[in-house]
Amino acid sequence: MSESLPPSLATAGGVPPDPDRPAPLERGAGGAGHVAAPGRRGLPGGGLGRNLGLVIALVALGVVGVVTAGDRFASLDNVMTILRLAAIYGVLAVGMTFVITGGGIDLSVGSVLGLASVWASTLATQAMTESFHWIVMVFTALAVGVVCGVINGALIAYGKVVAFIATLAMLVAARGIAEIIANRRTQIVEVDSFLDTFRAELLGVSVSIWLFAAVAVAGWFLLNRTTFGRRTVAVGGNPEAARLAGIRVRRHTLYLYALSGLTAGIAGVMMLARTTSGSSTNGSLYELDAIAMVVVGGTLLAGGRGTIVGTVLGVLIFTTLTNIFIQNNLSTSAQSVAKGLIIVVAVLLQQRLATRTPRART
Repeated sequence: MSESLPPSLATAGGVPPDPDRPAPLERGAGGAGHVAAPGRRGLPGGGLGRNLGLVIALVALGVVGVVTAGDRFASLDNVMTILRLAAIYGVLAVGMTFVITGGGIDLSVGSVLGLASVWASTLATQAMTESFHWIVMVFTALAVGVVCGVINGALIAYGKVVAFIATLAMLVAARGIAEIIANRRTQIVEVDSFLDTFRAELLGVSVSIWLFAAVAVAGWFLLNRTTFGRRTVAVGGNPEAARLAGIRVRRHTLYLYALSGLTAGIAGVMMLARTTSGSSTNGSLYELDAIAMVVVGGTLLAGGRGTIVGTVLGVLIFTTLTNIFIQNNLSTSAQSVAKGLIIVVAVLLQQRLATRTPRART
């Protein structure tokens, strides 16, 4: 059996490999060209162990809430409040999970959320909605999110701009465009059909919570049960190996940022429904919370390992912590310090686990 050339020889002759032109599939011991799913054998133990730790942390926070705030915390109304607060962050965090698993970062999702909410609530958009259907507002917000995500992905994948810089530029630009469109004013949503639909309850649960659940389930399926998810893990773990396995790395990176933009657009719709207004300040600093929730959930910042279940648990941990601080009338400064400590501990644990276990997805 012939040996495959090592990746270092791919540039022989002075011609660099094209990340979007897959190389011939290498044959491994089994004779089939493929990239083995990272950490498949270690998945049940590692993934289950991390998620179990998050569940224990969430239960511990619940006990603290009950002890410090009593029935005010344990009431069904307060549980629904926590879930409604988690919904928008959670949708953003699901998209962020894919980007980080793929080895990137997206600092623009909060600003894109704000821009989507502003563009979907302009007088022109609302007039079209009144004469047609509330779906016009939804489509506008989703389109704005996807376009911003595609721009991010194109700059990173094809323009070779560092992800941090490209998405930071979009953060600033999207917020500025939102301010120009809204003229620094808050645009009130006056389309009753839109508000009645997205502020309604289904089986006693807010539509926003159902949307979060639907996005989380779809994200889990996409990451764990599709070729797209396996390619995302491969690209984040080793882009060159992914290219040699036949994956179009640049195109896949574009798709990841488009997906992140899509979730920002969905979050923009949810923000419109919750606040009944479009504003350039909507989603301010949400990107930092989303990243923190994803990291605490167990997705590896270096890429190559992602977990939607862990992300959902990370979102619930942060929103429950916020609720406990509010219930006990504690300062936002102390809350920020507590969140910072949680993030540092999570990253330290990640570094420790990364040296002991193979990368996997959950």
